[in-house]
Amino acid sequence: MYWVALFQILEDYGLKVNVVNARHTKTLPGRKTDVLECQWLQKLHTFGLLNNSFRPAQDIRVLRTYLRQRENLVAAASKCIQHMQKALTQMNLQLANVISDISGATGLAILRAIVAGERDPNKLSTLKNNNIRASREEIAQSLEGDWRSELLFVLEQSLELYDTFLGKIAACDQRVQAHLKTMESKVEDAPQPSPGTRPSRKDGPRFDLRSHLQRIAGVDLTRVDGLNIQTVQTIISEVGVDMSRWNTEKQFSSWLGLCPDNRISGGKVLKRGTRQVVNRAATALRLAAWSLIRSQSALGANFRRLRSKLGAPKAITAMAHKLARLIYRMLKFGADYVDKGIEAYESRYRHQQMKWLTKQAAALNLQLVPSSEITV
Repeated sequence: MYWVALFQILEDYGLKVNVVNARHTKTLPGRKTDVLECQWLQKLHTFGLLNNSFRPAQDIRVLRTYLRQRENLVAAASKCIQHMQKALTQMNLQLANVISDISGATGLAILRAIVAGERDPNKLSTLKNNNIRASREEIAQSLEGDWRSELLFVLEQSLELYDTFLGKIAACDQRVQAHLKTMESKVEDAPQPSPGTRPSRKDGPRFDLRSHLQRIAGVDLTRVDGLNIQTVQTIISEVGVDMSRWNTEKQFSSWLGLCPDNRISGGKVLKRGTRQVVNRAATALRLAAWSLIRSQSALGANFRRLRSKLGAPKAITAMAHKLARLIYRMLKFGADYVDKGIEAYESRYRHQQMKWLTKQAAALNLQLVPSSEITV
C-alpha cells in the first residue's frame, strides 16, 4: 500500500494520476535499471498502452474506509461472542441450547449477572425475556455447571471487549451518517431519512441507511430481489455510483471477475472459469445470488433453474453476473427495477423452449403439431 500516500498527495495538487496494474507490463521487455524502466513506462503511457486501474472518487473512498473499519469491528465483536460461548461450554453452562443467541437481551443480561457474581440458576432464569420460548425451568437447568475462576475471568474480559467494540461500532455509525449527509444527491425529491430506524439486521446501522443510499445513487437498489441494504451498502462503497468508468456492462462484470475467462490455445479450450479477483462487491453479489434460493420472484425462479442445470457454484456466479448487469443499468440510466413475477418468467421460458423446438424440428424437416389438432 506504499503507493496510496503518493497517489493522494499528487491528487491533492490537481494532477491526474494513473494507477497501472503491474501485470499489464509483465510481458513487456524490461530494462536493467530503474531509470531506463521509468523511461520505458513513460513511452508506453505516451502511446496509450497502459490502462488506468479503477479507483473510486474521494467521497466514495472515505465512505469505503469507514465501512471497512466497521466490518472489522463487527468481526472482532463476533470473536468476543465466540470466546464467551467457549468459556460457558467449558464450565458446562449450556445456555446456547435454550437461547439461540447469547448476545441478545436475555443472554447479555444473564452474562452480566454472572460476571457481577450471581451463581443461583433460579435467579438468573428470572432475567428471561418474554420473547424467549424456553421456560425458566429449562434456562435454570442449563445454568447448572462448574464455576471456575479462570473461566469466569475469561468471560468477564470477553464481555468487556464486546461492550467496547459495540461502542466503537456506534461511533463508526455516527461518522458514516455524517459523511453520507455531505454527499451529493442525485434526486431532487429525495426521501428524508427517518430518525430512530430499526436496523434490518442485528449488526446493521442504527440510522436510516436506505434513504441515504437511495438519495446518493438516484435509485433504490434494494428493490432488486436478493439485494438487501447491507449488500447495497457494500456495492456502493466499493464501486461508487458513477458507471461512466466502464463503457459497457460487460466491462463492469469483467472487472468484478464474474465473466467467463476461458483459457484457449490452438482453438482448444484448456480451462473454463472466471478470473481470480479479490473484490468485496463481487463477494456481496454472490451472497445476494444465493439468497434467491427461496425467493418467489422471477430472479428466484431463474436461479433455481440455473442451479438444477449447472450446479450451485456456477449458478451463483451466473446469477451474480446478472445482478451486476442490473445494478449497472440502474445506476447508469436511473431506471427502477420492476419484478414481473414467476408467472411472466415461466411463460417467457416456455415460449423460448417452443421457439427452440420449432427450429430444431425445421432443421430435421419436421413440423410441430399441437396435441389438440391430432386426431386418433
